[in-house]
Formats: sequence, structure tokens, C-alpha cells
Amino acid sequence: MSTIWTPSGEYVPRQEPPEHPAEPTSTAPPPGPGREPTAEEMEAALAAARAALDTPVIEHIGGHAMALFELAWLHLQREAATGGTEKPDLAEASLAIDAMAALVEGLGDRLGQYRATLEDALNQIRMAFVQAS
Repeated sequence: MSTIWTPSGEYVPRQEPPEHPAEPTSTAPPPGPGREPTAEEMEAALAAARAALDTPVIEHIGGHAMALFELAWLHLQREAATGGTEKPDLAEASLAIDAMAALVEGLGDRLGQYRATLEDALNQIRMAFVQAS
């Protein structure tokens, strides 16, 4: 099981959903205009959707919030990532931070045990934004 780095330390998600056997590969061309998915492709998509139900919604929300944190961080670190050829993209970082804030602050106590960690992460990325500004 992997962990996720957060500003307050490593986050270890609860037990991962059970693994499903690999679906047989199809030789059909990918779905696109003019082609309906095969029965096997539909079953694989339904299996993936059912697997998502094995994970509590709060885990998905936490993952999405941290993905927004990482996205904001990447936009703030654009200069370092490009060897100084690009400046931080403050507008894009700001949007990702605001989206994360909408989740974290909007849900508040409903985040349960993850609230403090997500609030810490939000405060850290806000501070990074101020420093980059």
C-alpha cells in the first residue's frame, strides 16, 4: 500500500479495495465516433465503477483535495521545473487553491479525521502562494 505526502507528514490510506482479476484485452479498435463499445468493454467499465464503491467517499474527497494541492504546487514551482524559463502561474495556482478551499472549508466537520490534515495542507499551499507572489 502506498502513502501520500502531506505537509503534516505521511498519510496512509485505509486498506485498498480488493484487486479484481485483469480483464481480457480486446483487439477491437478503441471506442470513438461511429463505434459502440463491446460487451467486454462495457463490463470492464462497470467493474471499475463498482470497484470505486468499495472506497468510502471521504477517501475519494481527500484524494481529490490533495490532487488540487499538488496541482497548485506544480503551478507555483513552474520556474524550478523549467529551469527558470517560465514564471509561476499564479492564476492557475489560485484556481486550484480556491477549489481545494471549497472542498475543505465547505465540508468542515464532515471531513472527520481528515479535516486537520487537509486544513494544514490548505494553509501550507496558501503560504506558498503568498511567497511566490
